[in-house]
Amino acid sequence: MLIPGEYLKGRGAQQNVANRFSAHSHEMRDDFLNHCNQEGDEPQNLKTLFIDTFPKTIVNKVESPDVGMGYSLNPYQGCEHGCVYCYARNSHEYWGYSAGLDFESRILVKRNAVRLLEQHFAKKSWKATPIVLSGNTDCYQPAERQHEITRDLLKTFLKFRHPVGIITKNALIQRDLDIIKELASYNLIHVNMSITSLEEKTRRLLEPRTASVKKRLETVQKLTDLGVPVRVMTAPIIPGINSHEILPLIKAAADHGASSVGYTVVRLNGAIGGIFEKWIRSAMPDRADKVLNQIAACHGGNLNDSQYGRRMKGSGEFANQIQSQMELGRKKYLNGREKPALNCELFEQYRPGQLALF
Repeated sequence: MLIPGEYLKGRGAQQNVANRFSAHSHEMRDDFLNHCNQEGDEPQNLKTLFIDTFPKTIVNKVESPDVGMGYSLNPYQGCEHGCVYCYARNSHEYWGYSAGLDFESRILVKRNAVRLLEQHFAKKSWKATPIVLSGNTDCYQPAERQHEITRDLLKTFLKFRHPVGIITKNALIQRDLDIIKELASYNLIHVNMSITSLEEKTRRLLEPRTASVKKRLETVQKLTDLGVPVRVMTAPIIPGINSHEILPLIKAAADHGASSVGYTVVRLNGAIGGIFEKWIRSAMPDRADKVLNQIAACHGGNLNDSQYGRRMKGSGEFANQIQSQMELGRKKYLNGREKPALNCELFEQYRPGQLALF
């Protein structure tokens, strides 16, 4: 049973927080916790539940001008990886769940994802442009091992010769190297591998159910060896936690074949601010105030900044230092490398209902 003040291992969030769209909220009272302790009961069910959903559409147009993608597709909502800083936590509130423990233990599975993607490709108005898997939640999170929706989606992208991007921090992507290799032969795929730290202790605390650092770097190398352009996302940079690792991270990415690196500065928008603060005071109590103050220094004195063009990189002295280190690392370790544009010319020959010309 979770005792107040005790760190909850294996999860990022340490509690459920109130849903801003709900008229009701609840709290764990001491008398209830004492009752559970006496009866030998758990005060909350932390076992992961998979919930089937059947949305009407699957491809999302990304309106935010500073995200770096035009369209995204998310086969799952919620993510068992449990990354405490994850911006996607807030989206779980739209489904009636908490951005806290619910986000990483109540996973919505989009059962009709492949059929919806085929329907999208069949639209006469659709012009091929890269669609990114995992614009919100990781398409290779643990649920994918059981449900294999991402694998089936990649088969669909290959069938219709449509360009696709992937963002993940899970080595499970290696399972699908057979499909990815064929996509790469047509220049139809880019992979973005998120590596936040080279220190396993930090990784386990920040991202409790993700692949190890070693497995992620191994994945970068294997993808590169297959001719797949890989961008390593050193994101987010969190002052006082992984900001000292910027240059070593870029070097490790380059040593394993990455073609480029990217980054964001952590911003704790919506419910994530409270979730992160609760987590760091439990997981890293000795540096909690320092980290929170330095994050705020990157966002004009707040834990979050929603201004487009500024929110991802931050502002101020700490943010400028991070940017300078990134620029130095790119010049030192990645000079001359580039990520080629994806091929958008083949799709018309393979569009659903269209006979291939050759």
